Parts: sequence; C-alpha cells; structure tokens
Amino acid sequence: MKKEENGNALCCKEEMESECSCCHTKHTPRSAVQQKQLQNRLSRMIGQLNGISRMLDENRYCGDILTQVAAVESALQSFGYIVLKEHLNTCVVEEVKSGNEQIMEEAIELVKKLK
Repeated sequence: MKKEENGNALCCKEEMESECSCCHTKHTPRSAVQQKQLQNRLSRMIGQLNGISRMLDENRYCGDILTQVAAVESALQSFGYIVLKEHLNTCVVEEVKSGNEQIMEEAIELVKKLK
C-alpha cells in the first residue's frame, strides 16, 4: 500500500480507475434521506449506550441495565438488517447482473454474521 507523506493510504490513479488492489474500500451511494435515517438510528443507539454507562455509574439495578442492553441489541440488529437489505437490493443485484457470481458467497457470509 502506498502512503502519502502524512501517512494516509494513497491509491495510484491506475488502481483507482479499476478495482484498487491497495485497499478494499467499497462505496455504497445512499440518498440523503437514507443517510439521515441510518445516522438517526445510530445516534439513538449511541444515546442508549451512554444511558447504560450512566446507569452503571449510578449503580442502578441489574435488571434495569439488562433491559436497556436488550433494547440496544434489538436496535443494532434492526440496523444491520436494514443495511443488509439495502446491500442485497443494490450492490449484490448489480454485481450479479454484471456477471460476478462470487458476490453471492459474500452475501451468504454477511447473513451468517448477522444471524
């Protein structure tokens, strides 16, 4: 991997025009509305996690903390399913249409990770 003077990763032009071999960053274009909805969900989860931290600081009842942990886990699971659905409907469909059937294996692995 090539590096800029400041240490950041730098791809060469030839690699950026095709698939970059120096990094594996893929980008998914999202509408402003989709981006805002995902960020809002993420912000709520961060707020819930901060709330759990405060509950620990206040020595709150374990059952109450566990209830909040379950709420965060559920919210994170829902967030993951939304991103997975978007991935399957966009990225995976586009790759299959372009002849890349290997993307199906990646999709299966992603589903397994979310279980």
